[in-house]
Amino acid sequence: MDYPQEKIKPYSAEGKKSVQVEQMFDRIAPAYDRLNHTLSLHIDKYWRKKAIRLLKPSHPRHILDVATGTGDFAIQAVQILEPESLLGIDISEGMMQIGKEKIKEAGLDKVINFQKDDCTHLSLSSDQFDAITVAFGIRNFENLDAGLSEMYRVLKKEGHLVILELSEPQGFLMKRLYKLYSKVVIPTIGRFFSKDRKAYHYLPESIKAFPQGEIMTDIIRKAGFQKVSFKRLTFGICTLYFATK
Repeated sequence: MDYPQEKIKPYSAEGKKSVQVEQMFDRIAPAYDRLNHTLSLHIDKYWRKKAIRLLKPSHPRHILDVATGTGDFAIQAVQILEPESLLGIDISEGMMQIGKEKIKEAGLDKVINFQKDDCTHLSLSSDQFDAITVAFGIRNFENLDAGLSEMYRVLKKEGHLVILELSEPQGFLMKRLYKLYSKVVIPTIGRFFSKDRKAYHYLPESIKAFPQGEIMTDIIRKAGFQKVSFKRLTFGICTLYFATK
């Protein structure tokens, strides 16, 4: 099935979304961390911690972090969960290069490894991971159903999937404020930090088009997952999904 966000691309209606997303993140990689924390007012760190703590009762030993970017989620997950290994995958070498420097500084390069991989065609064995995490990257998938099916395949039975994704608030007032923020503030700050105007117009457009709440939980179930739930965080600006294989 085609979903609206799959047709929204950073630069042009023509060509593959995955190629354009890779180019976009390679371009904005040097400014990404500073920009991300600024745009979220540093609340993104709280959201990540909330997601990671959902995995604490199951003590996952081997974790896959999809769309790992510069490794912020991977680093927090290892510090809190203390797994044997965490593999971070992404299509952007530029983002992961910054991540590699960060994990080395944190002394976690023996636990965390990065690998370039496409989540819709993973080069990984089936039933390999105890937990899979995706933080703020699933809306960039070129094929959402294929990405979820691949994550289901490489996850062990009884393993957990945790997804964090930006979303549109539900309340009338917050919805109005968010609309103003996403249309004016995000592109302005994004252009100032990264010099890539189109990248930060793509961001709010992709958030708006992405399936949210109950619709997204149905899509996750369709991929085979069970016990699927979601929770809206910070007035609905972010949504946390949790599922089990």
